[in-house]
Amino acid sequence: MYISLRPWTIEDAPTLAAYFNNIHIWNKLRDYIPHPYLLKDAEEFITTQLELAPTQNFAILNEEEIVGGIGIILQDDVYKMNAELGYWVAEPFWGAGIASIAVGLMTQYTLDTFAINRIVAEVFEPNKASMRVLEKNGYYLECVRRKGILKNECLSDDFVWIKQRVY
Repeated sequence: MYISLRPWTIEDAPTLAAYFNNIHIWNKLRDYIPHPYLLKDAEEFITTQLELAPTQNFAILNEEEIVGGIGIILQDDVYKMNAELGYWVAEPFWGAGIASIAVGLMTQYTLDTFAINRIVAEVFEPNKASMRVLEKNGYYLECVRRKGILKNECLSDDFVWIKQRVY
């Protein structure tokens, strides 16, 4: 299977909106992501991303088809040596190993491109598959914030996974 990453283009907005407007994906994300996720939301996100250099968010492709998204949020202030990783795969492509490959590609890109010391990925308690993806890519579980998140009116644990730069 060939997986690649490329920057989002404005022409990708309908595909992004269609795949990202999925309650099963949204349930694994922070609440600042709108749901329903509309075409205007996709266009605003992509437009914002096009202004960033170097690129921080990418479409995940299987051959030439978009199958998900992955990116980082560079942290600031005393956390400026950190980047937060986030990713999703469209539901029709779940279980195919796409996330594992994409996380590997994004991790290498992030460590090669940005002057950071570590990449942080937070995973909500029910998302065991995402935890396995991170583990396969050399991330380790730094801590569990017990009942640290409130999603859909339910308190659950927040698993914090880390990949540190090796000096």
